[in-house]
Amino acid sequence: MDFEPSDDQVALQQELRRFLEARVTSESRRAPAFDRELWRALAEMGVFGLRLPEADGGVGLGLAEAAIVFEELGRVAAPGPLLASHLAAGLVDGAASGATVVGVLPADAAPVVVEHLDVLDVLLVVGPDGVDRVAPPPAGAAVERPLDPLTPVHLLDAVPAGERIGGSDLAARLRTEAALLAAAMQVGLAEAAVRMGTGYAQQRRQFDRPIGSFQAVKHLLANAQVAVEIARAAVHAAAVTADDADADADADADRAVLAARIVASRAAHRATTANIQVHGGMGYTWELDAHLFLKRALVLDVAAAPVEASIEALAAAL
Repeated sequence: MDFEPSDDQVALQQELRRFLEARVTSESRRAPAFDRELWRALAEMGVFGLRLPEADGGVGLGLAEAAIVFEELGRVAAPGPLLASHLAAGLVDGAASGATVVGVLPADAAPVVVEHLDVLDVLLVVGPDGVDRVAPPPAGAAVERPLDPLTPVHLLDAVPAGERIGGSDLAARLRTEAALLAAAMQVGLAEAAVRMGTGYAQQRRQFDRPIGSFQAVKHLLANAQVAVEIARAAVHAAAVTADDADADADADADRAVLAARIVASRAAHRATTANIQVHGGMGYTWELDAHLFLKRALVLDVAAAPVEASIEALAAAL
């Protein structure tokens, strides 16, 4: 088992980073309309079909590469149901190519909250005993002020019924992969928050000195960066462990994913709140992007694989 990234993985990261930094700016991130051109471009780069076998039109890579990709998507807080469409590749026609936009919903969701309902073509409902493919309801009650303003949500009266496409094994696999990739996104969000806070601390001056020279600010950002590095190591180690797992090692891989999910959640909270604190009163303003990274991290905590469920599952496994 090799935890050092290969040359191909580094090239994948660098190429995707260049693309995302050019395309996902503060202005485009806040655009009210769903960016289908960006969605198609991400599909062409293999974001959704990354782990689909080449024979099926995918790239044929593993979770280790997917974790790298989703960390980069988190770094720019890329909008859209990225995680769900990636998980749906191979299960839903058109998901890998970007022609079909897919959402995901836990079967036991309460209240029933669906993200990006107005752009979804298919909804996957993941329950304890299987996965159903559902046609998205034509309407729902839009939440006027969602927690993450870049993630529109609708409330439904009930979880819709659909066609069963897989059993409990598929449901368990999707929950595990969703937990790992959500953790990877949170690492990216946390990394971006630390960079944002550090950049501001180097420029903002008080008493004729950059505020980054003050010990309290140094410690705040340094502790956040340490948390990010620990979370990144946990996420990528879990991804490699999951890729190398066999029937006898599945339990170890599952525990590694659960631990990474928890550590990444804590790191994202620490880093995104530290960024806001470093910016002072300005950090709380709507115009600054700092709050968007915090809110996206919080939304990921309660996404398809809630962090609280990971805490309970890890406690039960120990």
